[in-house]
Amino acid sequence: MVYTITFNPAVDYVVHLEDIKVGAVNRSTAEEISFGGKGINVSMVLKELGIPSRALGFVAGFTGEAIENKVKEMGIETDFVRLKRGNSRINVKIQSSQETELNGQGPQIDQPALEELFRKLDAVQDGDTVILAGSIPDCLPSDIYEKILEQLSDRQIQAVVDATGELLLNVLKYKPFLVKPNHFELGEMFGVALRTREEILEYAKKLQEMGARNVLVSMAEEGALLIDEEGESHIRAGYQGTVKNSVGAGDSMVAGFLAGIRDGDYEYALELGTAAGGATAFSDGLATWEKMKELLEQK
Repeated sequence: MVYTITFNPAVDYVVHLEDIKVGAVNRSTAEEISFGGKGINVSMVLKELGIPSRALGFVAGFTGEAIENKVKEMGIETDFVRLKRGNSRINVKIQSSQETELNGQGPQIDQPALEELFRKLDAVQDGDTVILAGSIPDCLPSDIYEKILEQLSDRQIQAVVDATGELLLNVLKYKPFLVKPNHFELGEMFGVALRTREEILEYAKKLQEMGARNVLVSMAEEGALLIDEEGESHIRAGYQGTVKNSVGAGDSMVAGFLAGIRDGDYEYALELGTAAGGATAFSDGLATWEKMKELLEQK
């Protein structure tokens, strides 16, 4: 079983405008509502690829109920902790000449709720995959990822961490199966600006030396780079298309990679991961299998 954990899921309200004028009334040309968060996004793309998962995390209030209902409608198993106070956040994404995001704060997660999540993790068994994705709310301890991997350290699981900064660096001691920074985040972790593939490769190897088994680095339109657990490097150029949406592209890449690696083929895993990320970037929503197939045919 694949488990995804989303600490702060959201209702995303996407508004399209010709051009936003600050301090004035703006009228949209179109709107969409989606339900997710990084872990949920991974679950949704895995579903497109025929891989079941169980979505964990925290939901609250009427927005939390809407999120959980939508995830279930997608055919994804859920086991969220329901918080007694507050509402799951609403994020406003403004698509104009530039992308602008207004992200809500989300509800407070108290200690009893956090303990309930850890009890749910008791169901994780040898051979399962656990995906930790995204930032964590201020109300949670900064070492929450470490605490989760420590609890699971007595089991033979595949841990996937899609995070940045200290949140990622501090879990490398648990030797996660996969980490996936983008090239900007990779540079920030080491205090450098990475401008070439050779530089990206050098610092991706540093993450592997620190404990990561596989390091997948997304490079926007340049594609992606992988250092596999055998120490081999793989590069996949980006697919061609018109970028419509950057939200969820990295999550889609994680899902595609995990689907592709099931046969132990790193090249195909990188190819499918890059196609999944591109399919989301070139769509108004998350990647569909049809869009992924279209990109894979570009070769």
